[in-house]
Amino acid sequence: MAQQLIFQLPEIDREATRKRVEQALETARIYKQIGTVRREVKTTPSYTPHYHGPTNEIGKPTEEVASWNVDTEKRIRETVEAVEKAVSRLGRLEREIIQRRYLGEEEEYDFIVCQELHLSERKYRRVKARAIYKLAFMLRLEVMIDPEDPKPAA
Repeated sequence: MAQQLIFQLPEIDREATRKRVEQALETARIYKQIGTVRREVKTTPSYTPHYHGPTNEIGKPTEEVASWNVDTEKRIRETVEAVEKAVSRLGRLEREIIQRRYLGEEEEYDFIVCQELHLSERKYRRVKARAIYKLAFMLRLEVMIDPEDPKPAA
């Protein structure tokens, strides 16, 4: 008697996945427009004389701000590069929808993009959903639903 293996794939929380992809697309759009906003060290002048020579030490706040600036810019730049690479792998219509809707100079509304591309609303929403679904897997942003937990895993 042969046994059959049952393999169950986890379900995807579509709403949470869409939000994560849209957040990555928004990060890419803002970074391309203004770059990163760096933190600055807050200094308070001291009017008491210090009679020791220069120590050439970097204070802890300066060190923390510098490493935060470098790490944040690197993380955002990597996100932008990954988004651009993933979007370039989409089909022509999917890519055009994502670029116009999320990556343009100004974020356009769905109905405007739909009209500009001469698509029915149904087809537009279907193509956009498929593009976001593909981007979620390419960027590894998908959110799986745990079958034993009623709340989705983030």
